[in-house]
Amino acid sequence: MSRSDDTSPPESADDLDGCAAVFIDGSCLLCLRSVKLLVRLDRRQRLRYGTLGSRTFERMVAATGNAPAPAALPDSVVVIDGGRVHVESDAILAIARRLGFPYSLAGVFRLIPRAVRDGLYRYVARNRYRWFGRIDQRPDHCPVPTPEERARLLPDDETSERPASS
Repeated sequence: MSRSDDTSPPESADDLDGCAAVFIDGSCLLCLRSVKLLVRLDRRQRLRYGTLGSRTFERMVAATGNAPAPAALPDSVVVIDGGRVHVESDAILAIARRLGFPYSLAGVFRLIPRAVRDGLYRYVARNRYRWFGRIDQRPDHCPVPTPEERARLLPDDETSERPASS
């Protein structure tokens, strides 16, 4: 099912015309730079991007019917693909799968136990601000989306409050 009005926020993964939704921490420079890279790598345009804590994020998580409350999800990246919510290392692998070959070969990391993969993911997520910074720490690094990037962004119809991590 496709949306009849492209300006209205998607209510569920069904509204994305077969694309996956990647929700990131909009204040994290690592996350923002990663989206810029993903837009370049995603030649098939199978990914759409939004921010964690937006109303679009909350509606799409609720529409899956099988995920915890949005506030209980990780605060770095969440992927909604085909009605499923992917977090931590599974979110990264879902993104790689959507990018196609050769990036989809990262699926081999599923052979590593999730606890190990997620432990490494959490280590990077916990240190991302210290290593890469936040927009409020480095306003001179605030990325302005290109027209191509802007076309891939999900509508961010106001952001609800979400606790910031340290």
